[in-house]
Amino acid sequence: MRERAIVEIPAGLEEEYYQINPEILQSFNKLRPPLNIYRFLEPVSRIASYYKVGDRLSKEQSQELAELVSQGVIFVSRADHSVYVKHISYQLDLVLLDKHLTESEIADIFQIALTRRMESFFDQPVRLVFDKVREDVLVLTEYVWDDFNRAKALAKRLHATHSLANHAVNCGLFGLHLFLACQSETFRDTKNARNILDRSLLGLFLHDLGMTRVPSMIRDKTKALLPDEMQKIRNHTMAGYEMLSRIDIKFTEMERCVSEHHERIDGSGYPQKLTVGGISELGLITGVVDSFCAMITKRTYAPAMDPLAAAKKLFDDSRRYPADIVKRLIALLANQK
Repeated sequence: MRERAIVEIPAGLEEEYYQINPEILQSFNKLRPPLNIYRFLEPVSRIASYYKVGDRLSKEQSQELAELVSQGVIFVSRADHSVYVKHISYQLDLVLLDKHLTESEIADIFQIALTRRMESFFDQPVRLVFDKVREDVLVLTEYVWDDFNRAKALAKRLHATHSLANHAVNCGLFGLHLFLACQSETFRDTKNARNILDRSLLGLFLHDLGMTRVPSMIRDKTKALLPDEMQKIRNHTMAGYEMLSRIDIKFTEMERCVSEHHERIDGSGYPQKLTVGGISELGLITGVVDSFCAMITKRTYAPAMDPLAAAKKLFDDSRRYPADIVKRLIALLANQK
């Protein structure tokens, strides 16, 4: 059902309120909506309270509310942004329906929803949970497919502290921005471009999958790692690759993100010690994103770095990191100001 406003809404009203459409209303509890609801009174041209959280709508009021929504006169307050964001994050495809959300508000929703989803997957990395991750990531690619510039707001919604899920989301959101920046202007017209974007973004989110096989006491150790502990860390790329196979994920793009993100162009990386020319472009992008996102978050063994300082450190290490991709990273950071 499409939203149809049949009354004239004053300019500036949406600076303080969201106009609700029928699809959003249907996602609410019919008798106990999760947040305060307001009605626009056309004769006096003002907003008035219609429902308060804690009250209960009657069946008749619920039916009336649906009709008022179809007329375009029902709103929720932007002061309830956190409640609204959390609600939509549980049904992420709703962001594609609500035309009244700003890009920054949508970015908040994606960060919350995808962090929750990645936490669930890393706790239980099985096919059933992966399918839920895939559903949400496909909503994200659907959102940016209409306008690649939307990736800019998403890339600003990065977690400040490190965890496996936080790192996955940071790499997914910022990696999306960098991946698109590295594509040609005709990428959208490339054969299978949408599938390539879908699978590449899934790979960016899941590149560190194998870290779930490394004990947290090793991942979070503040002292220098012992040789056998370091080997367990180094084994995570192949562990992740094997986990993809076990849950029957066979997309080349995902495999490259998982297996190549610690390869370095001078052959000093792992697990295969590949050199420039042997590492895919997506593997190189994932390696840059992985290192950058790790450096800009607070970890148990290192403080967070300023993003530009972290990018410069990668650029100064051009022996190991591809200078062309790092330059694009720096350009994106400069344009965020």
